[in-house]
Amino acid sequence: MIYGIGTDICDVRRIQASLVRHGERFAQKVLSDAEFATWQARSLRWPERGVRYLATRFSAKEAFSKAIGLGMTMPMTWRRCEIGNLPSGQPVILLHGALRDWFEARHLRAHITVTDETDYAASFCVVEVNR
Repeated sequence: MIYGIGTDICDVRRIQASLVRHGERFAQKVLSDAEFATWQARSLRWPERGVRYLATRFSAKEAFSKAIGLGMTMPMTWRRCEIGNLPSGQPVILLHGALRDWFEARHLRAHITVTDETDYAASFCVVEVNR
């Protein structure tokens, strides 16, 4: 049974402007430690790829927060929600701390997809009750 659906589209230029304005602090606010390490590595090799990586993670977390119906209120936080990838490349949501506990207590399962094009990143999330 579907618990919630969320979608988000993010202007990559807005993410770039936030990075210019706030530097790495912006990325540290939005990304988990593992995501931050990936962002740094991608940014060093190709800065635009790093910005798009950050934009897709921002978009995916927004879509997930909408699908679970919390928005950005506790226990949902940027850093407790991590977007990882299976070996196949499929994106997956990894939850930490109180958010993981909240999610598991409700027997939920999430499905996420992300995409980006030059100026936009978009995500779609479906959360279902897993009983």
